[in-house]
Amino acid sequence: MRTEAATALTMSQVTSRAGVRPDTVRYYERIGLLPVPARTSGAHRRYDEAVIDRLRFIRGTQRLGLTLTEIGDLLSVRDTGVCPCEPAETMLERHLTEIEAEMARLVELRAELTSLLSGMSGANCADPLPGAWCPPDREPEGGGG
Repeated sequence: MRTEAATALTMSQVTSRAGVRPDTVRYYERIGLLPVPARTSGAHRRYDEAVIDRLRFIRGTQRLGLTLTEIGDLLSVRDTGVCPCEPAETMLERHLTEIEAEMARLVELRAELTSLLSGMSGANCADPLPGAWCPPDREPEGGGG
C-alpha cells in the first residue's frame, strides 16, 4: 500500500499533467465527475494519481460530443470496474445520428445560400423567403426584392 504522501498530487500537478484548468477541476468536483479530494491541514487539495486518468477520460469523451451527464453515467459504470463500452456504444450511435442529421441540414442550407447568392448579381436581387432584402421604398430596379 502506498503512503498518502507518495500519491498526493497538488492542483498544479494535476492540471499540468491532465491539460485542464484549475476551475475545470473544481467544477468537475462540484458536479460529481471527480471525487472530493483529500485536504492538507492548510485546506489545500491533494489528489490521487487516478484523477489524471479520470480527467483524460472526461476530456476524451467530451471531444466525442458527449454531455457531462452522459460522461457521468459512463464514469459510474467505469467506477464499478466494468468497461463502459456497451453504454458508450449506444450514446455514440445516437450522437452519430445527430451529426448526420445536422450535416444533411447544413447541405440544404448550403444549397439555399448558393441559390440566393447566384441570384444577387446585377439588378435582379433574389429575395430570401419569407421576406425581402430591401425595404419596400428601396427596391432595386426591376422589382426583384
